[in-house]
Amino acid sequence: MSLVDRARNMIVRPAFEWPVVSVEPATPASLYTSYIIPLAAIGPICAFVSNFVFLHHLVLGLVTGVLSFVLELAYVFVAAIIAQSLAPSFGGVSDRMAALKWIAYSYTPRWIAGFALLIPLVGALVVLVASLYSLYVLYLGAVPMMRVPQEKAVGYVVVDVLVLIVLGFLIGIVVGLATVPFLMAGALSHAATSP
Repeated sequence: MSLVDRARNMIVRPAFEWPVVSVEPATPASLYTSYIIPLAAIGPICAFVSNFVFLHHLVLGLVTGVLSFVLELAYVFVAAIIAQSLAPSFGGVSDRMAALKWIAYSYTPRWIAGFALLIPLVGALVVLVASLYSLYVLYLGAVPMMRVPQEKAVGYVVVDVLVLIVLGFLIGIVVGLATVPFLMAGALSHAATSP
């Protein structure tokens, strides 16, 4: 299935798409190159363009974009390991590839919403709403992908999401700390050139 068709189906009809995804053969390399990398790049690229156009911060935008992209790729992998590790505690299977597909495909709405980052502030709100929808998509995929019993799916997803929130918070701190020197340099440069 093409990237566009899969992304559309994961957004428009995820409940019907998960059973299809669950039986498709894939490898981590094929999933990253054909789906994760192209979609995960949308937000950082659009945020970079927005930073450059509206704030005129070329270096800051580039550093933030590259760092966000690399950390997003790592985040998906670590999130899959967490999902795989938690699944047996909720009656599911410990399947790394299923966990990677579950995490990656459930992030589709959030990644596609990254286009909205071209518009400052409004874009962040759109991404937030899409992230909430991604949680719903994640829930719908818990049973077909991780084979947790339906009665344990909510608990599994809630625990998984709580762990992922902490992980996302830590990544946000890393990105923030990495961009502070560039913000300081820009502020000092601006202060030195203003009358």
